[in-house]
Amino acid sequence: MAAIAALPRGISGVVFRHDDAPGRAALARQVAALCRSRRIALVIAGDWRLAAALGAGVHLRGGVPPRARYRGVVNTASAHDCGQMIAARGGLASLVFLSPAFATASHPGAGALGPVRWAALARRCRVPVLALGGVTGAVGRRFGAGCGGFGAIEALSSE
Repeated sequence: MAAIAALPRGISGVVFRHDDAPGRAALARQVAALCRSRRIALVIAGDWRLAAALGAGVHLRGGVPPRARYRGVVNTASAHDCGQMIAARGGLASLVFLSPAFATASHPGAGALGPVRWAALARRCRVPVLALGGVTGAVGRRFGAGCGGFGAIEALSSE
């Protein structure tokens, strides 16, 4: 909750994952209330029913096909390779998180794309593409104009 409270109002968003959290729905309600109070967009990963109950968007994990029921809400998608980028491009995503941009502790051993390969994949998409995975202020500048923004996990973690 502290990480959400620290986000800039009106231009930020939260992807709520926490699949295995005890009391996930109750936690999601708390997150939704905080996001609403700060004008921060919220999408719920993989659970369109919970998203609908909260008035939130839906986040589609890499390789998960969009469904007609997602129309009319903000949708985000994650992609890790060319096939998933193409699927996101043809789907209902409002924006795509392309990862891992760089080596990241949240996905140890995953092959990092790096800025050149990341940019080549991002160009295949007609919606904004955000870099995720090992992105810091220093490396973020290496992406240039083709980058629609950045996502963070570790950088916002208090642990």
